[in-house]
Amino acid sequence: MKYTFSNKISSLQPSAIREILKATSDPSIIPLAAGNPAPDAFPVDEVRVIAADILEKRPIDALQYGVSEGYQSLRETIISWIKKHENIGRDFDNCIIVSGATQVMDLTTKVLCNEGDVVICEEPSFIGSLNCFRSYGCRLKGVPVEADGMNVEVLEEVLKTTPNAKFIYTIPNFQNPSGATMSLTKRERLYSLAKQYGVIILEDNPYGDLRVEGDALPTIKSMDDDGIVIYAGSFSKILSPGLRVAYCIAPQELLAKMTVGKQATDVHTSCLNQMIVDEWFKHYDVDAHIKKIQGIYRKKLDLMCKCIDRELGDFVEYVRPEGGLFIWCRLPDSVDMLAFVQKAVEKKVAVVPGNAFLMNDNDSTQYIRLNFSTPSDEGIVNGIKALGEVAAQYGK
Repeated sequence: MKYTFSNKISSLQPSAIREILKATSDPSIIPLAAGNPAPDAFPVDEVRVIAADILEKRPIDALQYGVSEGYQSLRETIISWIKKHENIGRDFDNCIIVSGATQVMDLTTKVLCNEGDVVICEEPSFIGSLNCFRSYGCRLKGVPVEADGMNVEVLEEVLKTTPNAKFIYTIPNFQNPSGATMSLTKRERLYSLAKQYGVIILEDNPYGDLRVEGDALPTIKSMDDDGIVIYAGSFSKILSPGLRVAYCIAPQELLAKMTVGKQATDVHTSCLNQMIVDEWFKHYDVDAHIKKIQGIYRKKLDLMCKCIDRELGDFVEYVRPEGGLFIWCRLPDSVDMLAFVQKAVEKKVAVVPGNAFLMNDNDSTQYIRLNFSTPSDEGIVNGIKALGEVAAQYGK
């Protein structure tokens, strides 16, 4: 049988980079390439109690079909919490529950874009979102990320010359992979430009609660008086990624179409999982839990930075992030980045090659992404030491 695939999927080809990433499935590999929350950040006992209580007292509610917009009690909880937490939500906004924040990217693209339309993205950016946009036949236009976020001068030039741009995708807080946090000035300018050119902003904020130093900045959505920002929020980093419960705050007119799109995808997000999240908010101190995990990540970030400085020294350049999960390291120009990554795998350490986050992953870059949340402290120490041994092969 000869299989014929759709044009959309045929255009998504495996690459040498993704072959390297397969190494992360080997349990003997130190996972500096991962992006998972730290194991001790999960409120396991709380979830166990909540799930047992739901299944004892309300099993049919948990196991029956639900509405596509999401479990009403959780929607109300989120609307109240996000208004207090981030000052998000206007009279024209509403909330839909989704199966992981990537579904917000999927639904946004599904309802706004035709094949060939342009999505403006930070470059580098999260590979999962980039592949989502690509799967709909969108063309990606990259805008460089600086230490304080997207280069808004380049963004303005792109907007001037790209009439079929449908939305701007941004991760303003502890961006994946660069770790950069967009300054307040740039957030305000980004919003102003999007309004001027009639382009929607898709604000992805999975890491916003993982701030370990510095002052919190207002979300772009909190500035949205014009109904031009779609906000993707998630409980993956503060509660559990495995529950696959996230949410979207956006103007009701957009959410109505996204709801139809969701009905054609998965009908609704797991009712049991939505109920677990809702009960967690109602019966536990979420703010205290967030403060706890911030402490965990602060310690891990400190440890990784100390190890990088000790083992790699001037061999790499990096800007210490104020939070999130990742450190973006630049190798010397004389070093073949992909060869360095392969040598690291041979040392039983996996890192992500920077090409994976570019609009075209065949382009060259000197960057690699390191993750400090997933490995144990011992794994961080041994993993960075191994990278130092690889660097020594280049005369470091």
